[in-house]
Amino acid sequence: MRKWAVIAIATCIAVLAGASVLFRPDRAIRIATGYAAHNICSKTFVSGLDPQAVFAEVSDRAGIRRLRHMLRFSLDRTARTVDVSTLGLFRSRAAFHDGLGCVEQQGRKEPYILKSDVEALKAKTPPLLPEIAGPAVVEPSDPALKAALDHAFEEPPTPPFRRTKAVVVVHDGKVIAERYAPSIGIDTPLLGFSMTKSVVNALIGILTQQGLVTPSMPAPIPEWRGAADPRREIEVEHLMRMTSGLDLDETNSGFDASSRMFLEGDTAAYAVNAKMIAPLGTRWHYSSATTQILARIVRDAVGGPEQTLAFAWRELFNPLGMRNVTLEFDASGTLQGSTYMLASARDWAKFGLLYLNDGAVGGKRILHEDWVDFCAAATLDTDYAAGFWTNRSEHPNARGRVAARHAPRRVLCFGRPRPAYRDHAVTAPRRGAAR
Repeated sequence: MRKWAVIAIATCIAVLAGASVLFRPDRAIRIATGYAAHNICSKTFVSGLDPQAVFAEVSDRAGIRRLRHMLRFSLDRTARTVDVSTLGLFRSRAAFHDGLGCVEQQGRKEPYILKSDVEALKAKTPPLLPEIAGPAVVEPSDPALKAALDHAFEEPPTPPFRRTKAVVVVHDGKVIAERYAPSIGIDTPLLGFSMTKSVVNALIGILTQQGLVTPSMPAPIPEWRGAADPRREIEVEHLMRMTSGLDLDETNSGFDASSRMFLEGDTAAYAVNAKMIAPLGTRWHYSSATTQILARIVRDAVGGPEQTLAFAWRELFNPLGMRNVTLEFDASGTLQGSTYMLASARDWAKFGLLYLNDGAVGGKRILHEDWVDFCAAATLDTDYAAGFWTNRSEHPNARGRVAARHAPRRVLCFGRPRPAYRDHAVTAPRRGAAR
């Protein structure tokens, strides 16, 4: 019996050791501390929120909740840095830079910091989009709207909590109701998380309108140009629709291939080195790392990091009158296109109006005339489109949204729906549909 007990224990130890090598829990913990450091940094130094409140929210997120009793953070307002560790181990640091938000420190190598004057990039002339509201918060005049806002800010007695920060209701191009949580105002930049993917969609769309990129072209990735490399067949559209077949699935577990890019200073370089695990265009799986490849395509098409920022302001933010925007970049100078754009709630609404107005603003076409319809079309048998979630789908999720919210089937949802968070919807009319 002792012999068999020893064998069983040895086997268990071997299995655990093998699992630790395969799954690398140290990496998963580092992803958690890096995520926490970056979010506390951005929401404290860009949004101006209370770091303790931010830490409480961040540490209560799925995937991090199990570590929350071990997480520790320190904030240095002079150096403008945030450090997060688990009981002093697996420390991650994020640092704030004026106009550029926060960037994570990866190892000993200093991150690339853009040499851009963001204030100088902001247009001094009126935007193409007429202003959607005045300087004061717009109170709802309709009792039903007021009740809807009351409900949006109500917290359930048990998790998942809503933690609503802002709601802006726009009708006929004007704000007809809005409300903000304490410490949040009209100009407060709010972290967009996966709504940033929709902004990358717009940047790709602008490049398409200008003839520099097209969805049907092979993705311009030098690492994929080998004659025998199956990745050379990946098109830009496959990346937009997350059907590239690359081993970049995202589960937010900390062990998934997509999340591991956040351990890298060059997030796109990590993503483009992934192998194919499925035939091209046959399989969909959500993937933030795939969007980082698109962010690099934008960077290379316009000429570099500083040019990316200038391009976004010149071609997108300024025409829409989006003033309270911060785009964050990784340590290599690539836009953090999967997650890290901050903008005020009104600015996010203005971005939505671009798609509501079929890609045109103030008489100028910013996106190709077919772009919105193209981006709203469902991918395979899912309710994901191209940089957006869509209700133009027979998927149960899309049909459920329509039924539960009486939402029109022309609605696009930008961001990543999660149980604790509401979808962010922007109506995108079908060609010829009533607006």
